[in-house]
Amino acid sequence: MANSDIEKKVLNQQVASVSKVAVAYSGGLDSSLAIEFLRRVYKAEKIVPITIDVGQGQEEIDLGNAKAKQLGIQPIIIDAKEEFSTQWLTKAIRANSDYNGYPVSTSMTRQLVARIVALEARKQGCDAVLEGSTGKGNDQYRMHNVFKFFAPELTVLVPVRDFDLTRSQEEELCRLWGVPVTEGITGGDDKTLWCRSIASGAIDLDQVLPDDIWMWYVPPAKAQDKPESLTLEFVEGLPVKLNGQALPLDDLVSELNLIAGRSGIGLIDMFEDGIMSLKSREIYEAPAAKVILKLHRDLEAQCLTKEEIHFKNIVEDRWAYMTYHGEWYHPLKNALDAFILATQNVVNGRITSSLYKGNIEITKRVSDSSLFSREIRSIKASGFDQRWSANAAKIRGLPFEILAKRSAAMHKK
Repeated sequence: MANSDIEKKVLNQQVASVSKVAVAYSGGLDSSLAIEFLRRVYKAEKIVPITIDVGQGQEEIDLGNAKAKQLGIQPIIIDAKEEFSTQWLTKAIRANSDYNGYPVSTSMTRQLVARIVALEARKQGCDAVLEGSTGKGNDQYRMHNVFKFFAPELTVLVPVRDFDLTRSQEEELCRLWGVPVTEGITGGDDKTLWCRSIASGAIDLDQVLPDDIWMWYVPPAKAQDKPESLTLEFVEGLPVKLNGQALPLDDLVSELNLIAGRSGIGLIDMFEDGIMSLKSREIYEAPAAKVILKLHRDLEAQCLTKEEIHFKNIVEDRWAYMTYHGEWYHPLKNALDAFILATQNVVNGRITSSLYKGNIEITKRVSDSSLFSREIRSIKASGFDQRWSANAAKIRGLPFEILAKRSAAMHKK
């Protein structure tokens, strides 16, 4: 398609009539291009760009501000790092957040961003909100659900999807309209302190990943050639101390990203079944999440009863599914949170692990609320009279005796 043709395709399409539009502005290609869409295509009278800081780092915030200056806009910047850390990430850790191997992160931040943008849009008197999702991905559903929950009266604009644009067509429009582009990898990246998504939806099946794309993760072949010992202390299911030092959760996660990353921990290369049940190869970088979730599960295995663990596994699976599918504010999701929280008062203790070239080996466990009873369970101890089990074993075997009798009776016929 020639340059003029792609522009013609966009400019000649009928669009919704809007006046004042709030934009979820990150400074990435999609949200930057959206500004020119509002000016040239939607003919918006007023544009309200809103940048939400969810822990992507000051460098990204500054880059977005620099692009905003080039675009002639002044974003409203709202700091949501503390809320993400204390109200969202805490729930993810306690829920052992895992959707098919992905420690749900962008799934959460998109919904947090959408809520703040929707509320700010209403406050600013906007009649529409705009976000930069594609029609092939998951974020369109997450954002839309939350927009409609907090501001159902607003029109939702999604130009990349609604104009059926490919990435190359977006890049072409950026060149034509003078939109600054600094994307290092096709598809860009999405970073929070919990997990970094790399080139979502753009990684080919056998594409080799260059070493220079990583922020924290050092490939095992290049990782430090010595084990590193690390101790996490948990209180009510949350890590509160790293190597004996008390830290706020966001600082602890940030420090652990560096520690675990340099030991070759953090790569997630997986097939992901998206909201539309379409598979994609997804790449994530999450050193701290890998360590925290592994140690948290281990501590729960010590401190929760068998029945709690089995049922919590079911709850966690549904929790991750709902969060991934944009249902953070659904009543059932709130009920799942309540159950999970009720299990965590006994999840306390210190776990020491050895990190080495991608491996996490637990070396020491200390917990005052552990249910592991060495004096009873260990075959080295005499605190349990094994003869007590004889009649119990007979009782538990009765159903199998009955099954055998039924089988014998059926074969006689």
